Amino acid sequence: MSETNSIISPENIVYKKSPVLLDNTMHYCPGCSHGTVHKLIAEVIEEMGVQDITIGVAPVGCSVLAYNYIDVDWQEAAHGRAPALATGIKRLLPEKVVFSYQGDGDLAAIGTAETIHACNRGENIVMVFINNGIYGMTGGQMAPTTLPGMKAATCPQGRDVSHDGMPIKISDLLAQLPGTCYVTRQAVHTPANVRKTKKALRKAFENQLANKGTSLVEVVATCNSGWKMNPVQSNEWMEENMFPMYPLGDLKDE
Repeated sequence: MSETNSIISPENIVYKKSPVLLDNTMHYCPGCSHGTVHKLIAEVIEEMGVQDITIGVAPVGCSVLAYNYIDVDWQEAAHGRAPALATGIKRLLPEKVVFSYQGDGDLAAIGTAETIHACNRGENIVMVFINNGIYGMTGGQMAPTTLPGMKAATCPQGRDVSHDGMPIKISDLLAQLPGTCYVTRQAVHTPANVRKTKKALRKAFENQLANKGTSLVEVVATCNSGWKMNPVQSNEWMEENMFPMYPLGDLKDE
């Protein structure tokens, strides 16, 4: 066992008594998937007993205020730079559990280079990737993950692939890189899917404790305000349209 693994082995973990999920009213739109994922991350951290050694990295986007809800140490990153910042933190403090929490515009657009190279190097971090196919916080613009024909503020007639290209399946790409040990795509729109996503998050964090490399958990999500739908309509639209492009399940598990 390496020195790093011995430092963060279960017998050396200090259990913090305060709840990881803070009792603060969330600012997310009704029906937004972020709140559910926050809860699952908090539950995994609490159940694993790693609250005192966990550092989260949140860049620009709807998740920028994640520190207001999950009681661990946090670092804010510039837009798209969360993997680079998480890399620096983990290399400087290898005994810490480090994860990034990013949207699709952040991870798969402005942060494409940081994402790909961190995964290719196999940085021992966890990336949580929320894919709702649109820029949620900045006004509903087209994202790299926006579906063909899907309407957004910058493509009001729908995404034209002849002009804008096809959506990028970033998780499929990252699964091909040698540094990733676990890449999975999940959702949180039903109780069964919530359980699967929590299991995936737990596995990702356990992989980091085992020093296996980069784990990425993509969550296909809804954006009710950006999609101009109510929560029920958004979940139905996601099942009918997002899942065929981004099918759920493990893409890589080593």
